[in-house]
Amino acid sequence: MLNVRRGLDNLKNIILIAPPGAGKGTISNYLVEHYGYVHVATGDLLRCEIAMNSELGQEIDQIISKGYLAPDDIVIKLVLKKLEQIHNKPFILDGFPRTLKQAEVLQEIFLQFHLNNITAVYLDVDVDTVLKRIEGRRICNQCQKVYNIYSEELKPIHEGLCDNCGGVLVKRSDDEKEKMKIRFQIFKENVESILNFYQSRKELQVIPATTSITDIVDKIINEAEV
Repeated sequence: MLNVRRGLDNLKNIILIAPPGAGKGTISNYLVEHYGYVHVATGDLLRCEIAMNSELGQEIDQIISKGYLAPDDIVIKLVLKKLEQIHNKPFILDGFPRTLKQAEVLQEIFLQFHLNNITAVYLDVDVDTVLKRIEGRRICNQCQKVYNIYSEELKPIHEGLCDNCGGVLVKRSDDEKEKMKIRFQIFKENVESILNFYQSRKELQVIPATTSITDIVDKIINEAEV
């Protein structure tokens, strides 16, 4: 399945909804590599702003370092800027929307860009599974590729080193158990209204996120084909 690249015109844009640690980044990377999607990850956008050490980045760092979500207005601004840079390619929104307000604003943005080929995919996973994945998650400090030392699919070939570039694999600063519990709880408090929003628009698909990466990707592509 993953060796077959399909026409970009036949794929819907994907809103990927899932708690932190559910595998959004890993799944998105598969879709980018094998199906030509553009990955729009709010976490990456926020970390990039922090790395620039701008005034906005410092404000964001103070918030998310405690395990809390960045304010809606900041996230919306960063996402809108990124979407303006995408030209006629299917995209994955990873980590956005996370509140009903964001979902409503996103719909206004889609209308502005004349986008109606949308599917919202909810990756359903429990907190214990998330905490186990987070415990094993490692990220390359050079190319940002994601690994998991407890997954046969996602283990690096050489322990502690990236298969792609040879960079060092590290744990993210926010991949701590207590912080993750806070983030998961905040997600659960907000997600029901978001799911209801997309269910009412007949755009929601629920996929269990406890199987293999390739199985999850297969199911997502089946939903994303026009």
